[in-house]
This record gives sequence, structure tokens and C-alpha cells, in this order.
Amino acid sequence: MNTGVRKLDLAADCRETIREAADCLAAGGLVVFPTETVYGVGASAADTRAVARLREVKQRHEGKPFTVHIGSRSAVNRFVPGLEGVGRRLAEKAWPGPLTLIFHVEEVAAAPVIQEVSMDHAAAMYHEGTIGIRCPDHRMAADLLAGARVPVVAASANAAGAPAPVDADEALTALEGQVDLLLDAGRTRYAKPSTIIRVNRDGYDLVREGVLDERTIRRLTGVRFLLICSGNTCRSPMAEGLLRRMLAERLGCPQSELEDRGYHIESAGAFATAGIPPSPPAVEAMNTRSIDIASHRSQRLTLDQINRADYVFVMTAAHIEAAAALTTSARDRTRRLDDEDIEDPIGGSDAVYARCAQRIEQALRRRLEEIPL
Repeated sequence: MNTGVRKLDLAADCRETIREAADCLAAGGLVVFPTETVYGVGASAADTRAVARLREVKQRHEGKPFTVHIGSRSAVNRFVPGLEGVGRRLAEKAWPGPLTLIFHVEEVAAAPVIQEVSMDHAAAMYHEGTIGIRCPDHRMAADLLAGARVPVVAASANAAGAPAPVDADEALTALEGQVDLLLDAGRTRYAKPSTIIRVNRDGYDLVREGVLDERTIRRLTGVRFLLICSGNTCRSPMAEGLLRRMLAERLGCPQSELEDRGYHIESAGAFATAGIPPSPPAVEAMNTRSIDIASHRSQRLTLDQINRADYVFVMTAAHIEAAAALTTSARDRTRRLDDEDIEDPIGGSDAVYARCAQRIEQALRRRLEEIPL
């Protein structure tokens, strides 16, 4: 068998070539395709003979799984029902990208993809209740995987034990005559394998460091909340204290463990003077809830805080404008904590502060219900 080679010009219209390759996969063929890391060789997971061919090419025994490759981030839901926690955060932040995620799946039979192809093909994708998934950051790969209309499993396009190919010539040398089609898009962007992470209930394990290092993974797995008011002495410190307790209750852990679990909460004032303690009525309003904010000191809102936050909640529409003055992207990423402005209680009585704290607490509970943790 001769391997067909098709050149891909990323600046040109390659739809016909991609359609040919997608049809080849759907028909049970083996296709070598580029990603941003290395070249891969793929097969339809819904075709037993195609998977057997891929195993033969890779000299891989039945017990060693292949990685499912998907064309878009949202496609993960076909394979991992009810994705949440660290796995969801990594998929949302790092995909498409050079990261392979291994998920635990409680009920493989409940996965939508199994409803599509039947349990007979589950072993091609799942192994002992786990599945490895990769979403390449390469336009041609994404178009191919989406266009194949079948679940695709793949591995690096090299013989067992040999280095993974970073250009089409290396892949062709390794697999000439063993695969049906090869898509040549030149040298890969990173010329280095993807990072592999195993997601578990308590977090994750680094299986292999590739393009993304461990420091980057730690950053991607975290969730950062930023709460903004005017002076950072009343509303936002109360919100910070309340949110810490709510998150700890929801996660079933002490507040001291929140950061270890990747949850970071901070507050700032759009017009604050740094170093000011919280107002006594705000401290008292939290004391009645057994929340201590007395050690808090005000800080002025910075661009860095906005850029690193996943969720930005403000007290009034004016605070959205203040954040947008630091970066225009803040306008799309910033929301009022409540549907209407939560006005500044400064100068008010203890009862005014108590009502403000109650409103903040209620608004936080509603917002947390909207956020999958």
C-alpha cells in the first residue's frame, strides 16, 4: 500500500483535502495529521478493524489505551458526562492547546458517545474507567476531527520506541505504506509532546511534563475571585470574608485549605487608599456571623488583579467603568454582584451595615450557584 501525501497550506482553502482525510477516517482508514506538538496517526474508534490496524502500526497491546482527539473544547462532554472541578477548569483554560487530560468516568455506558457507537467500541476509548482526551490547537487538525463524524483515537505517528515526528517527512519515514493518508502542514509549532495530566477528585497528578510546565498547570487549575468596591474598607472586605466561608462550606474543607485547593479570593477598591483597616461597623457586621475581617487592609485595584481573575464582581455599575479604565477587556469580564447597585454604607448605622452585609451574602449565594466549581 502506498501512503497518499497531501500538502496543506495554512493560508489557502484546504477544505477538499480535509474532507478527503475525514472521509478516510470515517471509512476505517489511518490518517497522519499535524498538531501544534507532534504529528499524530488517527483511526475511527467506532471501527474495530481500524483500531486493530492502529494497534499493529504502534505495536501496542490491547491493555494500553489510545488518546481520544477532539476538534473543539465542547466535544469533551460527549466523552465525560458531568465534567466539573479541576478537569473542567483545565479544559476551559488550556484547550485547545498542548495538554492531554486523563479523566475518571464513573459510568462509561452513560457517556453520549457510547450511545452513538455502542458499548462494543468503548474499549477503544476507555480503559479501566478512564479516558485520555486531547484537543489540539491546530486549525487543520480541528477541522479534520470535527469533520470525521466519528470519535477519533490517535497516537504519535512513529514506530514504538522511536521519537515522535515533528514534521511530515519524519512521519512518512516511520509509517510509509502502513497508513492510508498523510497531511503535511510543515514543522509543528512546538516540536515537543503535550503535557499529560491525570485528573482526580482531589486535584491532579502530573504524568508527563511537555509543552506546559508544572507552574503553568498550577496557574491554570486555580480559580481566582476578585471583589471590587470603592474604598476596600466596607463592602468588598465583607464580601471577601463571606465568600471564603461559603466556598469552604461548599467544598467541605476548612478555609485554610482553600488556596491549597486552587481557590484564591481577594478584594480591592477602585478608588482606594492603600493600608486602611476596615470600618468598625463592617467588622461588627461580620463578627455577628463569626467572620473576622479585622486584619484586612485596603488596596487599590490594579490591572494585574483584573487580568489574573477568573470572576470579577463589583458593587455598582460605576465600578465596572473604573475597571474598564484599566483595561477595556474588563467590561466583558466584570459583573455586578447583585442585579442592582449595592450602595456604599459608609457613615451609616450598624443596622445599615447589617442590611448591606445581608444583601451581599444573598447575592454571593446566587452567583455561586451559577459557577461550576
